[in-house]
Amino acid sequence: MDRIAVLIPCYNEEITIGTVVRDFKKHLPQANIFVYDNNSTDRTVEVAKDAGAIVGYENKQGKGNVVLKMFREIDADIYIMIDGDDTYPAENIQLMLEKFKLSDAEMLVGDRLSNLSYKKENKRAFHNFGNHLVRKLINTFFGSELKDILSGYRIFSRRFVKNYAGLINGFELETDLSIYTLHYGLKITELPINYRDRPHGSESKLNTFTDGFKVIRLFFNLVRLYKPMVFFGWIAVLSFLAGAIMMIIPVSEFVKFHYVYKVPTLIFSIMLILISLLCLATGLILDNISIIDKKNFKLNYYQKNI
Repeated sequence: MDRIAVLIPCYNEEITIGTVVRDFKKHLPQANIFVYDNNSTDRTVEVAKDAGAIVGYENKQGKGNVVLKMFREIDADIYIMIDGDDTYPAENIQLMLEKFKLSDAEMLVGDRLSNLSYKKENKRAFHNFGNHLVRKLINTFFGSELKDILSGYRIFSRRFVKNYAGLINGFELETDLSIYTLHYGLKITELPINYRDRPHGSESKLNTFTDGFKVIRLFFNLVRLYKPMVFFGWIAVLSFLAGAIMMIIPVSEFVKFHYVYKVPTLIFSIMLILISLLCLATGLILDNISIIDKKNFKLNYYQKNI
């Protein structure tokens, strides 16, 4: 029988964490349920222990830090990650596990968006727009068709958990997990699930604009890291076009008067063209490094006996 670990990163979830732990004990009695506290100032730890969870601690603030510590310390065959805010029903878990095993995927994502449950239940402004924007960007740049990028309800294989190397501190974790999986060509599958809004009295830790900006910034940083030819290629194209357009003025002066009056414009346009060539060369070099990295990753990933 597979050893199953339920990972619940928590920060001030006194109101909901007991329900989450008890629901998983009911619907997945064979699993070990781990709650790692992230400097909560309420009774999250006490409530989790009373509900029967195994409690751990991470002092570095941020969901990413907590999950990475759980990945390092917890030993299992299958890992289920879920938020402690009682927004993801545990009733879905048996169906999710069944699909995860049959699909032979490295990661399964609980998709809240396809059945519109997130749109109906979520009361926070701009969150639906943010989900759509991030999904569109990632699917466009990485050639995927994922339905829900930011879902916090996921199942991982042991091999994925023990090989994942993220540098994410906060709520950008889900974005990094998705792009990491796509970049290295690991199998990812999704299953539509129901979503419900937080119960009365429970408050979200997300800041719509601050955390949204962090996710967008992370996306472009990961594009630069994983797809350098695309990132630096676009900079090269834009710089070359700007330089070529600016060069029209001094060139036309030289043709007409056999003299260049706007020398600073000429110098600046030449600088832009040189920058475009440097960006193109940088993109080509980093792209080759990225290809080699992917080959080495796959070689180690599938041969390593974990």
